[in-house]
Amino acid sequence: MYFPTSAARQLSSVPALPLPSELVLAIAPSPRKTLFAAVTRTGLSLWRVRPSAVIAHLSRTSTSVQEHGENLHLHWSPDGTRIVVQTALSYLVLVSVDYNAEELPYQSPPIAPNAARHFLPGAGEALPFQSLSLRLDGVIRLEGTLLSVSPRKEYILFSTSNPPAIQRVPWPEVSGGSGSRGGYDTWVMTDEEFPWLIDADVAVSHICYHRQTGFETWITSDGRGYLVQLYEDQDAQHSASEASTDVPQADMGPFQQSRQSSDSAGSARPFQWHGTCVHHIDPPRWVQKRKQVDPGDVVGYAYNEPRRAMAVALNPKFSLVAIGTYNGTVVFTSFPSMDGAVPTPQVLQIPNMYAREGTGSVCTMEWSSDGYVLAVGWEKGWAVWSVGGRCLAWGFGVEYEVDEDRFTDSFMYGVRSLFWVSGNFELVMLAQNSPNKPDGQMFVLPFAKSATTGQHSPDNTQYAFLQMDDRVLVYRGADQPDMSVINPEADVWQHIKVPQSYMSANWPIRYSSLSSDGRLIAIAGRRGLVHYSSTSGRWKMFADERQEQAFTVKGGLLWFHHVLIAAVEVAGAYQVRLYSRDLELSNQNVLHREMIPSPVVILSLVDNSLLVYTADNTLYHYLIIPTADSIKLHLCGSITFDGVISVPGAVRALSWMIPSAQKQLGDPVDDLAVATVLMIVGGKLVLLRPRKSEEGEVNYDMQILADRIEFCWIHLRGIGTLENSLWGYDGQGIRVWLNALAIEAVATPAEDGTTALGHVKESVNIPLDFYPLSVLMDKGIIIGVEVEAATRTSLSFTMFRHVTSSHLFLHHILLSHLESSQGKEAVSFASHYQHLVYFAHALEILLHTVVEEDAGTSDSEGSNGIAKDLLPATIEFLDHFDDALDVVVGCARKIEMTRWPRLFDIVGNPKILFESCLGTGRLKTAGSYLLVLHGLEQLDGMNGDAIRLLRSAVAAQDWQLCREILRFLHSIDDTGAALQSALVETRIVPQVASHLGLGNGTVH
Repeated sequence: MYFPTSAARQLSSVPALPLPSELVLAIAPSPRKTLFAAVTRTGLSLWRVRPSAVIAHLSRTSTSVQEHGENLHLHWSPDGTRIVVQTALSYLVLVSVDYNAEELPYQSPPIAPNAARHFLPGAGEALPFQSLSLRLDGVIRLEGTLLSVSPRKEYILFSTSNPPAIQRVPWPEVSGGSGSRGGYDTWVMTDEEFPWLIDADVAVSHICYHRQTGFETWITSDGRGYLVQLYEDQDAQHSASEASTDVPQADMGPFQQSRQSSDSAGSARPFQWHGTCVHHIDPPRWVQKRKQVDPGDVVGYAYNEPRRAMAVALNPKFSLVAIGTYNGTVVFTSFPSMDGAVPTPQVLQIPNMYAREGTGSVCTMEWSSDGYVLAVGWEKGWAVWSVGGRCLAWGFGVEYEVDEDRFTDSFMYGVRSLFWVSGNFELVMLAQNSPNKPDGQMFVLPFAKSATTGQHSPDNTQYAFLQMDDRVLVYRGADQPDMSVINPEADVWQHIKVPQSYMSANWPIRYSSLSSDGRLIAIAGRRGLVHYSSTSGRWKMFADERQEQAFTVKGGLLWFHHVLIAAVEVAGAYQVRLYSRDLELSNQNVLHREMIPSPVVILSLVDNSLLVYTADNTLYHYLIIPTADSIKLHLCGSITFDGVISVPGAVRALSWMIPSAQKQLGDPVDDLAVATVLMIVGGKLVLLRPRKSEEGEVNYDMQILADRIEFCWIHLRGIGTLENSLWGYDGQGIRVWLNALAIEAVATPAEDGTTALGHVKESVNIPLDFYPLSVLMDKGIIIGVEVEAATRTSLSFTMFRHVTSSHLFLHHILLSHLESSQGKEAVSFASHYQHLVYFAHALEILLHTVVEEDAGTSDSEGSNGIAKDLLPATIEFLDHFDDALDVVVGCARKIEMTRWPRLFDIVGNPKILFESCLGTGRLKTAGSYLLVLHGLEQLDGMNGDAIRLLRSAVAAQDWQLCREILRFLHSIDDTGAALQSALVETRIVPQVASHLGLGNGTVH
């Protein structure tokens, strides 16, 4: 999903000013993440993200530092025009960020015509520098010991420990008395003000506001975490509606209920805090009493409870909360539900942590803007996790020795603060200060990410598609021979660089699309779009830059043969446009424009049907109709999902299935009423089956197949059992629902109102130790990548790269059939793959799995009868294939000898199998059975079986097999008598002996 690549870029922490070097204490991005600010003990620097450069600096005087305290933290206002600096003496230093539109701080020098070399702007570097200045607005003195600050649009919210309270003050230019929006307010931490707190005798040590949802997270001094919202009578309805645009209504139920009860009570106080605990611990008794703390201790209470929350990160797109604790544990938990059920937390695991010295406490966490990955910084390292809990990359020191004096990547030893830049292609990290590197350096780590994070096409399973800062990577293993696919060293990735002229002005990449045959690519950045053909190797761009900059792709890109379908926003209106690959990109060459009344959330293509799902919760169905000289869209109908989907923006994948009778004889206008819709909504994999009421209204029966699904694949045609199968990845493995999409046999609702709908059950779970990116259905392989971090003594930095991994899925599907007593289905499915060079290997894995499972199913109490019958059923299945004898002996050589009697009791006497191999010319297989006969003590005393096989091998001139047989005879008889006897019996002449490496009867 997200994979670090190349090497981190180190940023200078010292501005180009005649000031003494100071450690960077904290960093924070602006709301739009085009800028970020870094604070030192006495200074504040403003950085541009791309290109990375200091564009403003403010230094406090020594008098100010002495009177108000040194800088500790900084916070941006939601509009990005102000910065609040928190000091050690509980003061707030207010700084304005002034944008000077008319002033150009830097102009690239003109390039001389005869210049020997010149430099082109990189991705995102073509836009002119903004002229910014930092201006000190004033200082606010706060009563009590300041713990945490959270600026809002009209006021500054903060918490104190003495007294324990939540307070707010207006911005200096915003007037307003107590009781008005943005005025002065104080909420003392009592049971009356905060009845939902588990223990009100606490202080709020950390406040984090989530601007998109209107919710915030609190960490209290007892180590608990809360999800909180402030309701105000005069705009409570507005706050609730704003929050519901991004947060699923069902997940925010407790908040809505609290607000309603508060409103109905008619409380005289205009402001009410409502919240619920999302991280509960039981602190020691001695912590129950408050005590004075160090003003610089933002935790509030210095006790070492291991599960004490240190950081909380909110992910509304997947309804998740991530909690980082004092002992370094990171936990995922779902948003609280309406029914009050307590969600089960998921504890994340870091691979190979047994070899480390621990992580230290969690210092910082942030979700990517798309919600797919979480970046975590500890005192001793960092890691990136997918939303399903897969650890994608991590760093806790270095694995191999490095030159400590030269090694500069100090972020590998700990991270104090971090954030994702716009587009999520880079992670900015502030390294922990260490004795060896006391410079508080900042680093920018580049990432490659799967294109499914921006746009998900569940039907394109063959071609893994990765995006990078200025290029895309396409997996071409699907077009390679079988052995190249399973060879991890094979070069199967094609790097395609996006034109520099486009990326320099339109970075970052927001959408990318790959055609079903893997030949056409479309890219959309900040503005406009470009597309590429691998056949010609050429990109096509807008010749008129004004046309390119006039629209933005919002909703996705899709290829229909050679036609590119794009959902765009232009001049405040929304369209679906059709472009031809064969024509130049221009407004004059648009094949068709379809006006859409609201923003497009997602596009999906099924055969010649285009599905357009919009932000007003409506699904539109268009037919793509070729005309005599062009192509157009024909609207067949639309349907609303009101009451079914509460948050349209949470839909991440979309497809549908039409009954065969409707496809053949029905009117496309009626497709919406009979289609079974597949969606991923906020991480939930959902099937919506239509049901018509007596009034003709279409309702949907919903089945949630799985939660925390990161992406899914569908397979509607071909390959036996896999036809109509659904594949989903949950962060741990692939979950497969066989025949989930076969809608022909779905039952209708019963007359009594109950639904006789047969729910789809999960068929197979395939655990994986890498991150999957594609599945090659015709080759029986899942393809994915792993991240490797390489360090060398000759390098001063760490190199990151992703390596291709593969996993056979055939044996998982076959095992599912055999466990369900579906032998015929297993044979039929396997017959589609018996031409593969590794087919026998897949069968061997299957048999090995069954043998081990059979061995674990003893005759003890509670044994499963189905499991005991599984091995005979598997052997019967193998008998349908020519490779059965090779599979059995290959498995036997890989299992413990104690398993052999049970295996060959079912397979048959190995002596008979040996004779069968010898009679059919399977000499190598017969040689393997010699080992089994020896292990079961079935070899005759004169080694006649070995001698007969040796004669056949000599006749076939298979000298390698001859060597192995002679070595076998030598190994079973140290005296050499068996070997001498075999040489005499077979009458091996000296010329033949030379081929075998023999001299005087001795094996060399």
